[in-house]
Amino acid sequence: MPNGSLDKFISENMSVKMEWERLYDIAVGVSRGLEYLHNGCVSRIVHFDIKPQNILLDKDLCPKISDFGLAKLCKNKESIMSMLDARGTAGYIAPEVFSKNFGGVSHKSDVYNWIFKDLEREEIMRIFGDRITEEKEKIARKMVLVGLWCIQTNPSHRPAMIKVIEMLERTLEALQVPPKPLLCLPATTVPETVEDSNETSSFSWPSQFERGTVIGEDTLRISEEDIVPCSSS
Repeated sequence: MPNGSLDKFISENMSVKMEWERLYDIAVGVSRGLEYLHNGCVSRIVHFDIKPQNILLDKDLCPKISDFGLAKLCKNKESIMSMLDARGTAGYIAPEVFSKNFGGVSHKSDVYNWIFKDLEREEIMRIFGDRITEEKEKIARKMVLVGLWCIQTNPSHRPAMIKVIEMLERTLEALQVPPKPLLCLPATTVPETVEDSNETSSFSWPSQFERGTVIGEDTLRISEEDIVPCSSS
């Protein structure tokens, strides 16, 4: 992986002109990888430690999901899984992983990601100033909108990875602004089950949203036959 991890790539490029098209391609590649883990394998694989440090980039900047030390296999594509203890990296753990008051742990816990930008503060545009074009601004806003859907506190309100891919491939105008995630919810407001990824492609609140390349060096190994390209083809 000559280009290292995603966090290294981002930190080294923040001081120069960031190519939002490239970041968009990486985001789609990671989404396809997670969709493959969740629905393309014989048993569903939940990674539980998705973060920029665990996304590796090859010479073509094609993302690979790595480090399966905390991964959990789910037989028969079951939605809710039992957890004896919380797992993951502080700052990236979905709320339901450390507190059942937020709902059941499922593949939706992988959907919860690291995007916390507030569109109202125009943070993305402030970082790049006059260097960002209108087209790049649309790409940036779309990625942030999708990310904000992914960090909904209630797991059932997060998109499944197949829906994340669909949203990323839609136009900015086709997306709705999600409600701001709540840091705390009463247990009675959170459903106990999470539907699988066969929902319709509806993106209106509170509709439930529900392939990519993966590599593993720790507890999980995936054969070459299981690898699929990062490209949409």
